[in-house]
Amino acid sequence: MRSSQNQELRQAAAFFTREISRLITKPIRLMEVCGTHTVAIFKAGIRQLLPEQVELVSGPGCPVCVTTNSYLDAAIAYSQDPGVIVATFGDMLRVPGSSSSLSAEKANGADIRIVYSPMDSLDIAAANPAKTVIFLAVGFETTAPTAAATVLAAASRRLENFYMLSAHKLVPPALKALLTDDEIKADGFLLPGHVSAIIGEAPYNFVVQDYHVPAVIAGFQPLEILEAVYSLAKQISSGTAYLENQYRQVVRADGNPVARQVLATVYRPADAAWRGMGVIAGSGLVLNDEYSRFDAGKHVPVCVEAAAEAAHCRCGEVLRGRIKPAECLLFGKTCVPENPVGSCMVSVEGTCAAWYKYGAGRWQL
Repeated sequence: MRSSQNQELRQAAAFFTREISRLITKPIRLMEVCGTHTVAIFKAGIRQLLPEQVELVSGPGCPVCVTTNSYLDAAIAYSQDPGVIVATFGDMLRVPGSSSSLSAEKANGADIRIVYSPMDSLDIAAANPAKTVIFLAVGFETTAPTAAATVLAAASRRLENFYMLSAHKLVPPALKALLTDDEIKADGFLLPGHVSAIIGEAPYNFVVQDYHVPAVIAGFQPLEILEAVYSLAKQISSGTAYLENQYRQVVRADGNPVARQVLATVYRPADAAWRGMGVIAGSGLVLNDEYSRFDAGKHVPVCVEAAAEAAHCRCGEVLRGRIKPAECLLFGKTCVPENPVGSCMVSVEGTCAAWYKYGAGRWQL
């Protein structure tokens, strides 16, 4: 049975690659806007299966990577206060700030706790009433509902020492920024499946309606990615642009209404800074007036010097799809996973990390 299934998968993959080669007769650039897609493409060798005319580039799909040094420096400064406990997901620890990292501060004695859910930080706050507990809320629409639910739970439990430092960001405004960037040319987009499971289809309509760029909400299995590329190839070859939901088994047209309601209850959109992309209007989430008492940035004083970027690091250009990681002089030399210079080399979803781990020996430009 398994042999038969594998044969069917191989035949389907052969069909998609053959049809993509037939449809695409001139060079095109397709951008995936999800770090999980970036890793899946590398692991499955999708780039090697596609014809030379099809170039896959990675966009700002890693929330840790697009978090700016100004945010990281604030988090590091909070951790240096002996009266503060910083709660964070583990992938934030090694991200370099301007002059330090949370990992370095933890090694120096800072009370930094790794949590597996934002809710864990509430238990830390309840167990340490004399300390200020700050949860580092970093992520896209996928993780923001859980953080919002945590704020609601903190209010219900009447925790006076819990705060959140929000760096949650919204994907559609970033897509618009890419579409209006003259240096970036994408002929089609593979849209993120996990984010789409929350927000649904409608927030992407502007991509095809206003900018006439094909877009497909894609799954993460190799065959699903090939099918999404095939769909984009069909649209491009026919001169059409429409939004296709290829991940229908997970993504509903209206997304997840419950999650969206939780977000609307706790957050409001605001302008936000993205690494390499600057400030994008309406691309961030901040606590609204009713829950602003949990906003660390408003209620927990901290002194932070002006943020500085690492010299010669081109992570920001990688996140925009302007260059490939191998075009950065630091890549694979002074910047490696064991000693990351930029955030793109830290997260498992980072483009540079994926290139390094799965593209060894194939770092061609």
